[in-house]
Amino acid sequence: MASKAFPIFFFTLIVLISLIPHVALANSNDEKSSPFDFLKHLKGCHKGDKLKGIHELKTYLEHFGYLNYKNQSQANNDDFDDLLESALKTYQLNYHLKVTGSLDSQTVSKMMMPRCGVPDIVNGTTRMTSGKKNQRHSSTSFHTVSHYTFFRGSPKWPASKYSLTYGFLPRTPSRAMDPVARAFQTWAANTHFRFARVQDYTTADIKIGFHRGNHGDGNSFDGRGGILAHAFAPQDGRFHYDADDMGSGCNPRIIED
Repeated sequence: MASKAFPIFFFTLIVLISLIPHVALANSNDEKSSPFDFLKHLKGCHKGDKLKGIHELKTYLEHFGYLNYKNQSQANNDDFDDLLESALKTYQLNYHLKVTGSLDSQTVSKMMMPRCGVPDIVNGTTRMTSGKKNQRHSSTSFHTVSHYTFFRGSPKWPASKYSLTYGFLPRTPSRAMDPVARAFQTWAANTHFRFARVQDYTTADIKIGFHRGNHGDGNSFDGRGGILAHAFAPQDGRFHYDADDMGSGCNPRIIED
């Protein structure tokens, strides 16, 4: 149970942190486009096409575990080949989309949603929990892909450790901390886990930080939109959020569990 709880809880934090109103980590007037906007121009492409930007689609699918070209020249070209078609079919299957192997409008819409940076497939094994989906609607305009994946080997906290501490990287604005505290309260009310904030970030079980771009863990953030966050398995406990996404004042509109 504990191994499943960690990624689900991580998603709870993503949702609640996305409620942060104009956090002083990003300029809310910055209207940068999403790093996934390239997909708009590829809508409708299919096997056999050669179109500028297809290499970016390959990079996207490779990042999330759907593609692994042995020949780097294939990964870098703009040819819609057999491997790309197969990768798209797997993506569509994972997200309960119509399996066409082409970049249809539904697939583009799903792929453009801001999402967690954890790959859907690792070493050929998918751990997506895409079987059940519920939707909640509000009047806002922010969408997220809220699926999560389990860490390889299902690492977990020790069986006796259900009281966890959490801490924030120094200089984290207080307005970013409150939604995190609410997430911990919600999770504690519905599980046997208990959480307490500590001032010393270095000693916390769960270490929370807001970062931009390349922040030293090998998983660079991509600016506003795109990848929202990523986490490291127990007992590492690092939670990293893209600071550029936290200052947009956006709220989730559709949440799919």
